Amino acid sequence: MKTAHEAISFLISIGASDRLISHARLVGEAGEQLLKVLSDLDVEVDRNFVLTGIALHDVGKVRHPEELEQSGSRHEAAEEALLLESGISPDLARCCRSHAQFDEMDVSFQELLIALSDKLWKGKRVPELELRVIDNVALRLAADRWDVFSDLDAGFEEIAAKGDERLSRSLT
Repeated sequence: MKTAHEAISFLISIGASDRLISHARLVGEAGEQLLKVLSDLDVEVDRNFVLTGIALHDVGKVRHPEELEQSGSRHEAAEEALLLESGISPDLARCCRSHAQFDEMDVSFQELLIALSDKLWKGKRVPELELRVIDNVALRLAADRWDVFSDLDAGFEEIAAKGDERLSRSLT
C-alpha cells in the first residue's frame, strides 16, 4: 500500500464506518497542510508514507468501534495486528501504535508527523510533540531550533485554528 487513496479503499473494504473514514480524511487534510508547511521550508519528507499512515492510523477502531465514541487504546495493538495480517509493511503498521505512543517509543520523523496531524486536525496543540518535530526539522536543515521555530509554530497554529471547522464536518 503506497497511497492514502489505497489506504482509504482498504478501510472501505474491511467495513470501516463512515465516521472512521471521515476521521481519516479530516486528519489527512491537516496532514496535507503540515506537509505544505514543511515543503515551504524545503524539508524532505516521505509524503506518501505520512499520508498513508494518517489514513490507517486508527484502523483498529474497526475492531473496537466503541473507541470512536470514547477514549481508549485497545484499538492500537489491534490495528497493528490487522495491518500485518493484511500484508501491510511493518513500518506502516507500526504507525497505529506510534501515533498515540510517540512519547513512549523511538519513532521516526514521519511517525511524529502522523501523530502531530492527529492532534492538530481537531485544534489540539501538544507542545512536547511540536518541539520534537521542530527539533527534527532543525536537524534536517542543519539550523538552530529557533531559526525554524517561528515558521513552524505559525504553521501549527494555522492548522489548529481550523480544528473547529474540521470537527464540525466530522460524522457524529
